[in-house]
Amino acid sequence: MTIRAKLALALGAILLLLITPVAISYQSLRSIHRATQSLRDREFAASLLVGRIRSSVDDLRRAETALLFVHDAGSRDAMAHAMNAISAMADSLERYDLDTAARDIRSASTEVADAAPDEYLAALGGQGVDAERISTTRVVPAIGRVERSVAVAERSLRERTTQRVEETAAAVEEAGRVDALAAFGAILVASLIAAWLMRAISRPVREFEYGMHQIAEGDFDYRLAVKPTRRDEFGRLAASYERMAQQLAELDKLKAEFVSIASHELKTPINVILGYLQVMLEGAYGEMTAKQSEILHTLETQAQSLARLSKQLLDVSRFEAGGGSIAPRPIELRAFLVELEAGFRVLAQQRGVGLHVTWSDDAPHEVQWDADRMSEVLGNLLSNAIKFTASGGHVGLAAERHDDSVTIEVRDTGAGIPQEQLPHVFEKFYQADNQASASQKGTGLGLAIAKEIVEAHGGTLTCESEPGVGTTFTINLPTRVAGKRPPARRAELHEGAAS
Repeated sequence: MTIRAKLALALGAILLLLITPVAISYQSLRSIHRATQSLRDREFAASLLVGRIRSSVDDLRRAETALLFVHDAGSRDAMAHAMNAISAMADSLERYDLDTAARDIRSASTEVADAAPDEYLAALGGQGVDAERISTTRVVPAIGRVERSVAVAERSLRERTTQRVEETAAAVEEAGRVDALAAFGAILVASLIAAWLMRAISRPVREFEYGMHQIAEGDFDYRLAVKPTRRDEFGRLAASYERMAQQLAELDKLKAEFVSIASHELKTPINVILGYLQVMLEGAYGEMTAKQSEILHTLETQAQSLARLSKQLLDVSRFEAGGGSIAPRPIELRAFLVELEAGFRVLAQQRGVGLHVTWSDDAPHEVQWDADRMSEVLGNLLSNAIKFTASGGHVGLAAERHDDSVTIEVRDTGAGIPQEQLPHVFEKFYQADNQASASQKGTGLGLAIAKEIVEAHGGTLTCESEPGVGTTFTINLPTRVAGKRPPARRAELHEGAAS
């Protein structure tokens, strides 16, 4: 499945999951709405109807009482109107499942209707005693039964309404729980899908990032965890990465071979030129004028520079190709440092620079390094420090123990290196902007070779600098080194990337 298909599928699933709680909430709201409508259309409407019946019963009772005292036709008509209204509304109660109350109210209303004409005749005929008797024995009891039936209907409605309200409240609460669970479930599943999607994309991206870092560091043999057989964009990228790494490895090999062969082949003609120059300077081919001698000395100096450059190029190419072996042997550390100090004392005095070599009391008495190679490294650092330090400045070399390793610092109070250029100082042929302060120009290979030698010993070489203040190179080496070149850089880079 392609990345685009995974993205579309995951986003569609997340959208569906987010819509699900909304749909459930909508259904819950519709259910609550229907329950509310039912309360409005049945219980509430029935309550209004029962209320109107009770109002009509009150009107009937007042009209009946007025008839007994006033004996007029208006009271009679009011009674008849109230009875008709009660009878009509009693029929409507059956629509609200109040059949018993409706029958009782109709029955009592019928009794009132049957007794009412006799009460009208007695009242309007001036027979007050007979009218009072009919009211007391027949009409008033019937009205009372109507009121009791209305009360029963009201009680029934209250119970039904209470039950419906409780059911609706329970439905609302249940809907809230269902909505919350649905939302939580949707968020949880959406989070899992998002995590899966992020992992499916971020892990290959990190792997490609680390692989490109390894390529930039010169490790063309690194193989990605992403297989080129994958049927997605990452698989195609992995296949392209492998082709790129293979081509770069071949180019790097060709470059190293070319530099090695060229450097090696240059040694012979350069040595021949130096030999003839020395013979000519010794007068083997006759006396030379002062001008001729000066020119020959200049040629000899340039030829020696070419010889050094050729040797450095050969060293760099050997280390890059993995052939720069080292030969560790026991070295008395303090004697080694004293010898270094003696070798550079004259150069420092010529430049007017103070040189001090020190070591801590706990520094190891003996180490196992390649003395010639480490002398080359420290010699390069000391010569650079002296070269870039103005007269009156100071250069120091200090050694101290750190567990099973030795830390050596070369400090100077020279021109310093700009911060943005520090990451490049160990690159081949790179020269910082402080060359104007140097006593002589370099080739830009010394530090690259020094770093290769230190790493071949299983150590590290770092640089800190501040323009106008000075520069510090720090070497950290194990006290005992095996006689082979360990893949320190690649292992450290892989551990750093993995963390």
